[in-house]
Amino acid sequence: MSPSLSRNEAVFSVSIAAQMAGMHAQTVRQYDRLGLVVASRTKGGGRRYSLNDIEALQEIQQLSQEEGINLAGISRILKLENEVKKLRRENSRLRSTIGKLRGLLLEKEEADGRVFAATQDGSIIALSRGERPPAGRSRASSALVIWRPR
Repeated sequence: MSPSLSRNEAVFSVSIAAQMAGMHAQTVRQYDRLGLVVASRTKGGGRRYSLNDIEALQEIQQLSQEEGINLAGISRILKLENEVKKLRRENSRLRSTIGKLRGLLLEKEEADGRVFAATQDGSIIALSRGERPPAGRSRASSALVIWRPR
């Protein structure tokens, strides 16, 4: 096997895939017809399997023989496993997007989150949102507070 062979590269014939998976070639063909492991096709129509396909064949064999699950049950399990993988990828992508958006929001809040007040003597002081000017620096009745709505 070439070191550059991808796990998804469909290069193995039915007989080789069956041998590698430890089953009869007719069983591999049946699994293909049922859609459990769908082979890639050559221009001439021959089936070709990848290393990932062979692992899937082994998993089907185990579920069938060791766990006693029928082929309809195996089909359902494989579909659900694929859906879980898809949802995990989507979840990861969404978490990444949320993290980026939170970072942008925090940057914006830091930039826009300052409030300024003018004291009686005309000096300007920076305050946090909701913070009042110190009692000695200004009186509430004469302080000018400027803020920007969100």
